[in-house]
Amino acid sequence: MKSILSKFLKFTLIAIISLIANQKLLAQISPGDLAKVHSHLEGMSNCTKCHILGEKVTNAKCLACHTAIKTRIDQNKGYHSSAGVKTKQCAACHNDHHGVNFQIIKFDKAKFDHKLTGYTLSGAHSKKKCEDCHKPEFIQDVKLKAKKTTYLGLKTDCQACHADYHQKTLSSNCADCHNNEKFKPAPKFDHRKAKYQLTGKHQSVACVECHKISNKNGQKYQEFKGLQFSSCSSCHMDVHNNKFGQKCADCHNTESFAVGGGVKGFDHNKTDFKLEGKHQNTNCKSCHKLKLTTPLNHKNCRDCHVDYHEGQFTRNKISPDCSECHSVNGFPGSSYSIEKHQLIYPLQGAHLATPCFACHKKTDKWKFKNIGKVCADCHDDIHKGLISEKYYAVNGCQNCHTPSKWSLVQFNHDSTRFALKGAHQKKTCRDCHFNKQAKGHDSQRFSGLLTSCSSCHKDIHQNQFVIDGTSDCSRCHNQSSFLPADGFDHNNTRFKLDGKHNKLPCGKCHKTVEQQGVTFILYKLDQIKCEDCHR
Repeated sequence: MKSILSKFLKFTLIAIISLIANQKLLAQISPGDLAKVHSHLEGMSNCTKCHILGEKVTNAKCLACHTAIKTRIDQNKGYHSSAGVKTKQCAACHNDHHGVNFQIIKFDKAKFDHKLTGYTLSGAHSKKKCEDCHKPEFIQDVKLKAKKTTYLGLKTDCQACHADYHQKTLSSNCADCHNNEKFKPAPKFDHRKAKYQLTGKHQSVACVECHKISNKNGQKYQEFKGLQFSSCSSCHMDVHNNKFGQKCADCHNTESFAVGGGVKGFDHNKTDFKLEGKHQNTNCKSCHKLKLTTPLNHKNCRDCHVDYHEGQFTRNKISPDCSECHSVNGFPGSSYSIEKHQLIYPLQGAHLATPCFACHKKTDKWKFKNIGKVCADCHDDIHKGLISEKYYAVNGCQNCHTPSKWSLVQFNHDSTRFALKGAHQKKTCRDCHFNKQAKGHDSQRFSGLLTSCSSCHKDIHQNQFVIDGTSDCSRCHNQSSFLPADGFDHNNTRFKLDGKHNKLPCGKCHKTVEQQGVTFILYKLDQIKCEDCHR
């Protein structure tokens, strides 16, 4: 009995030791569960599918399963063939045995440099999300298309992702005409390389006018190939109903169907009216309202043109022809000379340099009749009602002004109550007759001005010399210069200067004072005794 118990305990101990040993062995062989995508490789019998005994995982083992990537590497294409990736071991980026939910493939889409794939994203492609392009319907490989998530299997040609709008009628190389910015317009297309060269007006015709949009094979389609252009009537209606044949170029060109580049086979100079100037560019129908063969009156300009001036130049019920002032080279501008103008209204001074429109186009219409008799016909009378008629007759601007220059005033001020003398002769009219603080013509004043100094000048003595309500500045000053006051005699005051007083400067006795916020020199002294100054 004792022997049986001993054998049982020995067997149990061996079993426990073996179990512990196996657990450690398993831990050494498999450090963790495989990711979900590799879960079918779990088990010791599958280790050699990825590992070589005694060595690490090798790229050869990985690429033996991931054949699509191996093919790209062998072709030296794609992200895994780029310089920074090709030299790496697969396990450096795609490690495993970290659990079922571990993501073997992970990268930051926002920071991924697509240039490493061999296809640089530019233009509108750079604004797309990854999933906009990397989706099953763009993958042609059946095995790759079946994968839930893959970035493999896309081709770089446009039609791998985009429908062929031209339905194989044009080159499959879209880059011949388009770029990555947007499909329309096709900036690389040059019509000069096409069989039909665009000239004249054809250059400004919208593409859709010739290349019509229709429906083909259930899709929107625009025809660019196979258009007929052997004659003009392939696109244009023959308005002559084939009376002149199909050689439209005998009379017309692509610049214009009518005059100005068209009807070049017809010489109008053989008629009674030779086309000159602007008439050469005038459309035939502008003159020939009915038929080209209908006779037209063309003796005078008014036979075709309306009198723009509305009879302003009509004399004795006869209106002169436009050719007296204008030419067929264009209505704007005039050949009317200054010499002719002098016979009607002599231009003098600045009027000679004044453009016609300054006087004759005050509004939207030109006016030539009944103007220029008086200055106010053209100029604003800014003195109206402000100057006495004694010096300013009705519209008599010439009493003061000349045609040479408005600011040059020639007026004899001695004819007024205030003759200009001294410094007053150097002043302009505006200095005295216009309020510099106010704006507009209402700031002027001519009539009713006083002749006293204080009416224009500020009394800097603060009414110290007022007599009977008036300060007579001329008692001390003259009009040549305010300083010095050579008319002042101190001996005519209450305090005569004698002795050393006669040599003292004025400021020794007459101090600057301030009263009621005003600073001035005090000349009227109440205290004139010796002890008032000498102590």
